[in-house]
Amino acid sequence: MSDRKVIFTGEANPPLPVYSQAIVSNGTVYASGNIGCDRELKLVEGGVQGQTRAALKNLAIVLKASGSGLEHILKVNIYLTDLPKDFAAMNEVYTEFFQDKPPARTCIGVAALPLGAEVEIECVAAV
Repeated sequence: MSDRKVIFTGEANPPLPVYSQAIVSNGTVYASGNIGCDRELKLVEGGVQGQTRAALKNLAIVLKASGSGLEHILKVNIYLTDLPKDFAAMNEVYTEFFQDKPPARTCIGVAALPLGAEVEIECVAAV
């Protein structure tokens, strides 16, 4: 039987009532997708780069509340609404957060994201 702990921190963007910010089970954090919005759920300025930065900062807050951190991420999934246009710009910001020993990663194009966001980032991390 596995343990299962729901993570909620008021320091991060609030989740919708249909999901948790993260779940910790058996030493692993499963963090929900984060878009680049502020605490009032308004998209930040700066296009895909501003949204990527905000999403990763929010993800770091959720991971900290889970007993983990960006340095413990094992796998990242990134969703972009305009992959050909935004891939390089997103990567410029992404590398600011993961310069040494970056985690495994998948990046795919999608038709749409919540609130009209350009990027969403989720991850799995070790505790």
